[in-house]
Amino acid sequence: MRGNLQGLLAQAQKMQKNVERIQAELGNLEVVGESGAGLVKITMTCKHEARKVEIDASLLSGEPDDKEMLEDLVAAALNDASHKAEAAAQAKMREATAGMPLPPGMKLPF
Repeated sequence: MRGNLQGLLAQAQKMQKNVERIQAELGNLEVVGESGAGLVKITMTCKHEARKVEIDASLLSGEPDDKEMLEDLVAAALNDASHKAEAAAQAKMREATAGMPLPPGMKLPF
């Protein structure tokens, strides 16, 4: 029984170290969200920090209606980047925990 507990604790410590390593990597791992067939692109880390916004010059004509469309495209690209960042973070965490599911209600800090 004691050996099982020690083994479990060793596994937990290893998993914690893996999670800490992955969290550090997520700050540097970038994803690109797009909208408007690539007219708007947002580069974001997997910790949801925006790094770059690219807007195609064709969207900058200055027409009043274009402003609302551009705002919608930026929001859509931001959402796309956010979803990609979340998916990448979850994949990395599965890697760190060796696919072992976390207990219900337990969340890993980001």
